[in-house]
Amino acid sequence: MKHRFVPGKREGSPVLLMLHGTGGNEEDLLGVGQAISPDSALLGVRGQELEQGMPRFFRRLAMGVFDEENLLFRTAELNDYLQEAAEQYGVDRTNIVAVGYSNGANIAASLLFHHANSLRGAVLFHPMVPRRGVDLPSLQAVPVFIGAGSNDPLCPPQETEELIGLLDGAGASVTPFWHQEGHRLTHDEVRRAAAWYEQNFQ
Repeated sequence: MKHRFVPGKREGSPVLLMLHGTGGNEEDLLGVGQAISPDSALLGVRGQELEQGMPRFFRRLAMGVFDEENLLFRTAELNDYLQEAAEQYGVDRTNIVAVGYSNGANIAASLLFHHANSLRGAVLFHPMVPRRGVDLPSLQAVPVFIGAGSNDPLCPPQETEELIGLLDGAGASVTPFWHQEGHRLTHDEVRRAAAWYEQNFQ
């Protein structure tokens, strides 16, 4: 996978897996990662799918309608890649926290939904429910931060509330933060995520 790895400054700090939104790349969220945890190694990964030339992590059939077969394939592929990257860069596979925005948040949520112990925690900026009608693995003691817009045109509040309920029902410790900036990733969101990270991982 096309990626960018930035070594960490403190041994034992979680590796932040940075997952961009539609049209982004492996460099997009590195600054966000450094703002959330300056000591962490960063692994930025580029989505393998293209939608009108724009990288994505999985295909969709229409706006808000996911290609579930492709989602499952790409989620498993990413999960396998994390093991490869851990071996390549000498980091702890069990100590990875995902930070995703929009499409990147959706595949991070899909890792939580489909692969037990794939992530130690997750920061999900403007996520949707990746799949419905599935049994989630135990997410006991997995902290999850969700940043959401109460007026987000792409991800309405009820979608976020549903995702919170599903994660909470699987045992995750979910911390939501709401704002009124639509689908935009805001500085305030990142600051709140950094404070959440410090409480959970420092």
